[in-house]
Amino acid sequence: MSDTRTLYSGHIVDLEVQDGKWEIVRHAPAVAVLLLNAAGEMLCVRQFRHAIAAHTIEVPAGLIDDGEAPEAAARRELQEEAGLDADMTLLTRFYSSPGFCDEELHVFRAVNPRESRLPMDDDEDIEVLWLQPQAVLAGLRDGSLKGSATTVTAALLALTGAPPAAGLGVRVDQQGGDQQGRH
Repeated sequence: MSDTRTLYSGHIVDLEVQDGKWEIVRHAPAVAVLLLNAAGEMLCVRQFRHAIAAHTIEVPAGLIDDGEAPEAAARRELQEEAGLDADMTLLTRFYSSPGFCDEELHVFRAVNPRESRLPMDDDEDIEVLWLQPQAVLAGLRDGSLKGSATTVTAALLALTGAPPAAGLGVRVDQQGGDQQGRH
């Protein structure tokens, strides 16, 4: 029987020490969404991440609320961050860093997208981008893209050849605006 003490309990994480030596972060489970448009571009979001004090380019992602199914969380995050809803298929799930953290990430592929906006969380300031998968993979290689959800999803894209979603023709121009207006 192990001796476990909780040193910190927060909104997203708890920090435990087991047997006086194993520091374990208990983290809420999360989702990430892979969506390709008809042009084969991958939906990404640009946002500031306080933990690394920098902006990142990632796929839509977020925490699963208590009692919420992973697919419902994926749809909610896509609606909040990109103003889209879609049909979801689970690609994989994995532990983000099992050496010290129990966060499980569920990665979904989204198809048949349609406009459907939910309000963003108060602390989110997100820019929607459509990027070629090759550019995402190049950014992963050269280190300009950060974030495990982006890294894993792009790798899955490269390995699975996930087909583009039909019916989504929004493209981002070089100035960052889309051709159909901001979502």
